[in-house]
Amino acid sequence: MFDFIQKKLLPDERAVSVDKLPYERYFAEGIRGVIFDIDNTLVIHGAPAGWHTIRLMEHLKSLGLTPFILSNNRAERVQSFAGAVGADCVYKAGKPGRGGYLRACESLGLRPDQVLAVGDQIFTDILGAKRAGIRSVLVEPIDPREELQIKIKRKLEKPFLSAYQRNRRRLTGRNQ
Repeated sequence: MFDFIQKKLLPDERAVSVDKLPYERYFAEGIRGVIFDIDNTLVIHGAPAGWHTIRLMEHLKSLGLTPFILSNNRAERVQSFAGAVGADCVYKAGKPGRGGYLRACESLGLRPDQVLAVGDQIFTDILGAKRAGIRSVLVEPIDPREELQIKIKRKLEKPFLSAYQRNRRRLTGRNQ
């Protein structure tokens, strides 16, 4: 059972925010595309793309990484956001299904092993990425004020986050 959890529900890495990720290292490791969730990953829920996110996307492009937006949200929200940050997108992605992730890889012209997925939810962002064979990073949600169904999911995520910490300590001999 733990093998399934580790393979499908535990992120490959965790970070406080998208700003704290080692994008240069990812590029050196062969990553060429970065798939981002929008709400509570890049901006607070429902917020438009601001200068901070636009600057991050420009930085990624300058490193040779192609950003991509993948969201379960509706077309207007996702296309508007992606247009503002200069990225391609898939809306109504059906996460945690793997189809949206594979469409993103196809659009990027990359294999799943050349792509990194970044999101704030285990049961959508991480599970979907892992099912598609994409390396995953779980970031802390930007805003703790969330809809009831997401608050419930956050409570269900806690044991998996604890398992992630235990597994990382076991593998590295330190807390990560």
